[in-house]
Amino acid sequence: MLRAADTIGVFQVESRAQMATLPRLRPEKFYDLVVEVALIRPGPIVGQMVHPYLNRRAGREAVAYDHPLLEPILKRTLGVPLFQEQLLRMAMAVAGFTGGQAEDLRRAMGFKRSEKRMKQLEGLLREGMAKHGITGDTADRIVLSITSFALYGFPESHAASFALIAYASAYFKAHYPAAFYTALLNNQPMGFYHPATLVKDAQRRGVRFNPIDVQISDWDCTVEGDGAVRLGLRYVRGLRSEPGQAIAKIVSPPSLAGSQASSGETGSGRCPKCGCDDSSMIEAVPQAPSPRPARTTARVRAPIECLR
Repeated sequence: MLRAADTIGVFQVESRAQMATLPRLRPEKFYDLVVEVALIRPGPIVGQMVHPYLNRRAGREAVAYDHPLLEPILKRTLGVPLFQEQLLRMAMAVAGFTGGQAEDLRRAMGFKRSEKRMKQLEGLLREGMAKHGITGDTADRIVLSITSFALYGFPESHAASFALIAYASAYFKAHYPAAFYTALLNNQPMGFYHPATLVKDAQRRGVRFNPIDVQISDWDCTVEGDGAVRLGLRYVRGLRSEPGQAIAKIVSPPSLAGSQASSGETGSGRCPKCGCDDSSMIEAVPQAPSPRPARTTARVRAPIECLR
């Protein structure tokens, strides 16, 4: 599913850029997803790391290192620096940065307005690399890869945490689609897609939707016993949360519905919202066939004050 970019609603990999990259990267194991998460970030993009990594992974380009000192640091990512930790180790390996200088570099990468500070550190990088005989285009490429991370690059641990949530999201979408889309619809607005797009994507995967029903729907969307998704009152245009949730509680009081249905009474009752007495509040109605008869056996009419 991930290799096909079927990721609408999937955490972190649902953007157009991620969906364009997934079929090219074709993840096969969890670490591939860690790389995918880290790859589509301003730092790697500006540092011109995306296409080299994809080409090397596909075998269209040989794995190469700008300097032999970088091989132990970049071997896992095919010679392409993708993570903040790699950049710090690179600075220590090729520019002779001390632990304190590497910490300054890390802070510059993490600070909101770090580009200015990164420019200041660039001189130290070039000076240190010159001592190791690294100059010209090679030095330019290394400096670009390091300084571009001031434009937001991920630490590897951060990318792994995001990838774990992305994998879990994809797992639920693949194996529990009704619950997955119900959760998304109940937490809007979020992500990149309108609720209508989520519903269409769910229907494409075979998820069935039942319309809003004032006698059945809860405030949130719910998964019914037959696996269909019942749309919630939250999707009634113009209905605010407080009255909507009050309606959801009043239309189906379980104990009241059961007792009235069994006795067939048409007499007095108490409002399930506030307990007020209104002899006209309850009226018995014939039980109609329904997948959830307990919710449609009795009709409850509450004074309007209870909805305020």
